[in-house]
Amino acid sequence: MCELLGFTSARNTDISDYLRTFFSHSNKNPHGWGMMYETDRREILKEAVSAEKSTYLSDIIDYLPPQKAALAHIRFATVGNINERNCHPFTDSDISGREWTLIHNGTIFNSRHNHRYSAVQTGDTDSERFFLSLLDNMNEHIARSVPNERERFEIVNKFIVENAPRNKLNLMIYDGELLYVHKNLKNTLCFKRLEDGIIFSTKPLDDGVWIPFPMAQVIAYKNGYEVHRGDRHKGTFVPTLEYITAMDAMYI
Repeated sequence: MCELLGFTSARNTDISDYLRTFFSHSNKNPHGWGMMYETDRREILKEAVSAEKSTYLSDIIDYLPPQKAALAHIRFATVGNINERNCHPFTDSDISGREWTLIHNGTIFNSRHNHRYSAVQTGDTDSERFFLSLLDNMNEHIARSVPNERERFEIVNKFIVENAPRNKLNLMIYDGELLYVHKNLKNTLCFKRLEDGIIFSTKPLDDGVWIPFPMAQVIAYKNGYEVHRGDRHKGTFVPTLEYITAMDAMYI
């Protein structure tokens, strides 16, 4: 499966050691890497090669300035070809000008969005189709009235809850202010509290205290602190025997 990393903090923080450890997991997720970080604007970098084989990722991390928000992804391809267009993060702006960025670990088996967006997406992943659908959903609300922070959370929360049943939706979404985090498969996401922030990862990245992220619940963070929490929902993903067998076969 793919792996995710997310970070949010009240102050600029050096996260380079966490990123190095995270990207070292690319030996088991060799089909691409991607990262979102901030300078005077949001930067997105990605390549359709193993992070270990990248010619410039190590230099990027070495010179990365301290961050208040970041996302990173390493890909194990289950849906979609191995090319840069299918690497995460996916990013675009809504009609109000707000930029949204998404990383996803999972598979969307049950979706009304697949056929509608297959003709307009740049790649061919279910994750990108999900992202395009989320943006369209947000734009429908913005066309009526630009939502405030709490309303944005409610829109994203409802969208995820409605799409969680029968889908594996481990994801993180950043809208420039809020970092939305969700998992619906056991033992696939944890977090560690830092001095002024919090870091999320599919797997622990050091020997510190990593806490399992709550199941089937959307939580949003701002500047390193929880600000909104949705209700627990029933869309927990329970792998079938066929799913487990297919995943095992991919890693052989």
